[in-house]
Amino acid sequence: MDGTPQEIIERVTRAVEPILRESAIELVDLEFQPSGKRWLLRIFIDREGGITIGDCEWVSRELDRLFDVEDMIDHPYVLEVSSPGLTRPLKKRADFERYKGRTCRIVVNPAIGGENEFTGVIAEVGEEVVEVREEKEAYLIPFSAIKKARLEFEL
Repeated sequence: MDGTPQEIIERVTRAVEPILRESAIELVDLEFQPSGKRWLLRIFIDREGGITIGDCEWVSRELDRLFDVEDMIDHPYVLEVSSPGLTRPLKKRADFERYKGRTCRIVVNPAIGGENEFTGVIAEVGEEVVEVREEKEAYLIPFSAIKKARLEFEL
């Protein structure tokens, strides 16, 4: 099976999510990009209470089996499974909801009020916007404008 990197990401995502869901593991993000002569398929997973090395190993074995049987990826690739870490990406509305009260960094396009980047606390999450509060300002940021968002490391 062949396809563009984006088509492969979509195909792999559809195949992987049910396997992870059965084990109460969330697919946080998936990347497929060239890395030297091979491609790198990087899968970030998480669960309530956090991910262990054993979880990553189990998911890696399960996905290796799946990809061998389904022949989903026509490029030579290396599979990497890991936790998203402390500065995990925020991809879905539910991510913002789950981390309300935490500090995040959001990059937007087009600019909002002349700004392309916001760092603040996730205050409220609506259907189409997230409210982020900086020290003295609050911003309503449409999900459609968010290009990249991730939690900030907090001490």
